[in-house]
Amino acid sequence: MKPWAPTGAVVAPIEITSINVQRGDVIQIGGQPCRVADLRQLPLGAKCLLFETGEQLTMHPRTRLVALRVQKRW
Repeated sequence: MKPWAPTGAVVAPIEITSINVQRGDVIQIGGQPCRVADLRQLPLGAKCLLFETGEQLTMHPRTRLVALRVQKRW
């Protein structure tokens, strides 16, 4: 992950599902924050999340996770 730099952005914790997960979301897995680098659509509404570190996570359509999302303030 890239180091934090002040940009006028706000980080907000949100609940995500396979429907609303986005690139850039940060999900804590095993105590380590992982940033979503890419997404792949899978059958039946599932998604494969590809993290910057190279790991992958498959989200079932009913999976709910808490993530941090950067919201830019203009």
